[in-house]
Amino acid sequence: MENQTEEIYSVWALPPEDVRARVKRVMSALRSEFGGPEFEPHITVVGAIRLSPDNAIRMLRSASAALSSYTARVASVSRGGFFYQCVYLLIEPTPEVVETSAHCCNGFGYRSSTAYMPHLSLLYQDLTDEEKEKARSRVEELDKEICDLRFKISELALYKTDTEDKSLKSWEKVEVRHLESKCEV
Repeated sequence: MENQTEEIYSVWALPPEDVRARVKRVMSALRSEFGGPEFEPHITVVGAIRLSPDNAIRMLRSASAALSSYTARVASVSRGGFFYQCVYLLIEPTPEVVETSAHCCNGFGYRSSTAYMPHLSLLYQDLTDEEKEKARSRVEELDKEICDLRFKISELALYKTDTEDKSLKSWEKVEVRHLESKCEV
């Protein structure tokens, strides 16, 4: 096997198409008002990690093979302290959500310095606290029921995500794995 250049990868849980479309409308409205790059709606499962392409794909396939689809629920619209967590939907850290991330992080050998906070970002941008609060409350105006959102996660995707590239132009989807539905008893 030839020596492959390592790249930065992340694993994302992808919402179903109807939820993606709904969230994209909110994201688009926020971008037109506050700026920021366009990106796919997702919940990060494994944060940025440097790997060769072959290893990243192999690890995604291995980790996703042992997982089932699960439900994600929005807890609130929140704002964070840095570019990649400007305004987001905080996802309820249910056992399924947390265990999926822990399982994948173990499979990728990923260690985070912070506790896992599942979230679906709506806006990547460097804003003042006042602007963030304005953007956060704008989300609730744009979609009054967004905090009632519950959806099935049945796809995990491997993305190339160079976190130095704040334009996100270099970000690309590498592979998507479908998660099997659990058998209901």
